[in-house]
Amino acid sequence: MEDDFDFGDKVPPAVNRMGNVIREADARGFNPGLIVLLVVGVLLLAFLAGNYALYVYAQKTLPPKRKKPVSKKKMKRERLKQDSAETHQPL
Repeated sequence: MEDDFDFGDKVPPAVNRMGNVIREADARGFNPGLIVLLVVGVLLLAFLAGNYALYVYAQKTLPPKRKKPVSKKKMKRERLKQDSAETHQPL
């Protein structure tokens, strides 16, 4: 086995101060984490903007909510309260 290495046509990798090898592919291009963060951020922003737009549209177009009907028992109780309050008014 020969230990002859021919590096004539290859450039040796650069080494930073920490001793890590810097490859050419790492030095250029976008960071995959940044791309994922941007995609998630844009989707979240679109979701929130869409929800706000639907909320504003619904406020303008839908009729106001109807109140629940008051039961006869509650109406009678309220009438009795008002009658007793009117009769016990000081002069």
